[in-house]
Amino acid sequence: MFRLEFTKEAKENLETLKNNPALDKRYKSVLKALALLSKNPKHSGLNSHKYNSKQGPNKEDIFEVYAENNTPGAYRIFWFYDPGKGVIRILAITPHP
Repeated sequence: MFRLEFTKEAKENLETLKNNPALDKRYKSVLKALALLSKNPKHSGLNSHKYNSKQGPNKEDIFEVYAENNTPGAYRIFWFYDPGKGVIRILAITPHP
């Protein structure tokens, strides 16, 4: 299992989802995806893949997972393996453009 740590931006993204009743379904989808991510970042339901457009703060590879799929504005979670053993750092939780 991996311990999830959140950047300030990711915490704010999650809090925004949590506090908006209209986004309750999306919030639950994100929580489910985070639970799967902490257990197995390569879980097939996450569609985890490298995100080539950006790098982490120390040039780490960034990955994207799906919290939702086939939904307009579906949410994505961006993350990287933190240098600390067994840690995944969540960068952002955002709707897909």
